[in-house]
Amino acid sequence: MANNGMLSFQYPRLTKDNYEKWCLRMKAILGSQDVWKIVDRGYAKFDNEEALAQNEKDVLAKIRKKDQQAHTLIHQCLDNAMFEKVADATTSKEAWEILQNSLQGVDKVRKVKLQTLRVDFEVLKMKESKCISDYCSKVKAVVNQLRRYGDDIKDVHVVKKILRTLTPKFDFVVCAIEESKDLDSMMVEQLEGSL
Repeated sequence: MANNGMLSFQYPRLTKDNYEKWCLRMKAILGSQDVWKIVDRGYAKFDNEEALAQNEKDVLAKIRKKDQQAHTLIHQCLDNAMFEKVADATTSKEAWEILQNSLQGVDKVRKVKLQTLRVDFEVLKMKESKCISDYCSKVKAVVNQLRRYGDDIKDVHVVKKILRTLTPKFDFVVCAIEESKDLDSMMVEQLEGSL
């Protein structure tokens, strides 16, 4: 991993199946490079840049440089098929929105995905062969997807769901937790630690 004192870094590759996780990783990478604001908000384009004051031109040049940095980072994370989707984009914001619209879907598709995830959450139940950490990880994965699609699911709902769907061998532990802890303020990680 280390090469002459330098760490090698591999950018996440975007595929048609990993958009949500790629998006989270890219927001972190772009944020660490101090360019996420440019991707998220974009920047104003001016018809008559000559009319701008010199300090405004300097600020615009810095913003354009950051935008180009972000645009380059996005391009580095795409395979050839994904690159073709954004090849004509002139700004990082435009490239990001093209990927978002093509891979995350329009509102109707998002609503269907959200509904499917809600059903997945409701039918989750711990299996006899599973361990607590695996089950909690599975529940958290579904909850994180729900939140990314706009569902405002509260931790208290998740905690109660986990307690309700544990195997019978945990019944005595569930009773102890319900009696001794405040479930309304408990986080999923705290519950996992208690179990």
